[in-house]
Amino acid sequence: MSHQYQLPPPEAVESLLTWYRKNARDLPWRKDVTPYRVWISEIMLQQTRVEAVKPYFHRFLEAFPDVYALAEADDTRLMKLWEGLGYYSRARNLKKAAIRVTEDYGGSFPADYKELQKLPGIGSYTAGAIATIAFGIPAPAVDGNVLRVLSRVAGDSRDIMDPHTKKSAEEAVLQLCPARSPGDFTQAMIELGATLCGPNTEPCCASCPMGPWCIASREEKTQVLPVRSKKAARRIEHRTVLLLKEHDRYMIRRRPEKGLLAGLYELPNELGTLDRDQAVAFARENGFQPLHIEMLAPATHVFTHVEWHMTAYLMTGYFEETQQRIMASAEELAGKYAIPSAFAAYVKPITKGT
Repeated sequence: MSHQYQLPPPEAVESLLTWYRKNARDLPWRKDVTPYRVWISEIMLQQTRVEAVKPYFHRFLEAFPDVYALAEADDTRLMKLWEGLGYYSRARNLKKAAIRVTEDYGGSFPADYKELQKLPGIGSYTAGAIATIAFGIPAPAVDGNVLRVLSRVAGDSRDIMDPHTKKSAEEAVLQLCPARSPGDFTQAMIELGATLCGPNTEPCCASCPMGPWCIASREEKTQVLPVRSKKAARRIEHRTVLLLKEHDRYMIRRRPEKGLLAGLYELPNELGTLDRDQAVAFARENGFQPLHIEMLAPATHVFTHVEWHMTAYLMTGYFEETQQRIMASAEELAGKYAIPSAFAAYVKPITKGT
């Protein structure tokens, strides 16, 4: 039998709900609540700050106001609207799920926690959020915020990165979730974890609605809970990036359909730190004859598991062959092609002012 969380009494949940209804942040996805809007916002909010998501949410809903529009989305436009949010597989799964909803469910999301998890890109947390917030169905919605709140309130020292702990937390949350207001409960737990009981900050225990029942606060353990095992160190990868400019256009290429940044557009680049002569040789391999070469400032980009350390060269010249390649103007780089933020240090100076 798995270890269970020590649950606070029903009064703690009531206190939390009262606090949330008075103090909830004014967020766009909390208005005109529909399964579609909840789904889009929850996918966008994964690994991304609330303030960063707001403008993306508005633009995305303008472009794709419903699941039918998203199912028929042009891939290039979809990725361009997602540009800068990162974790691009989320956008690809959004379209896949939209197609499934239109084809298998008649355009309406299934009002069922387990059924929602069958859709691409929807895990237990997102399914719980849609079920509780959009459909009013009690379900566990456990993200990092909820795990932190639950660990502190229960004084639980298990590793929150352990799947068994997550499973136990889902069982606890389902027990706590009130049948009459599951959506408010889900959002209240997340709100508390994002504000008063946040990560990497001193929790505001004096203002916390669950403070009177919080074991970590009472035992002064808020700085050690939750327990989180350390992630493996990121791998350092050295890359050389080329900006190959012919007239007022730059060469870009599409990345493979699988792997990191799959299917997105990028500046030509090569593993390793190339010196000037090696970079010229690489440019010529791409059919480019440089007439002027400028070394640009180095840049770094951090992914979840790998860190790119980039050397870059701007080369002005001409392509010797007329073979098919993608050439993009500053306007097209800004408005048409989805270029990952890994290349932002080199793309932004080009697109500035467009």
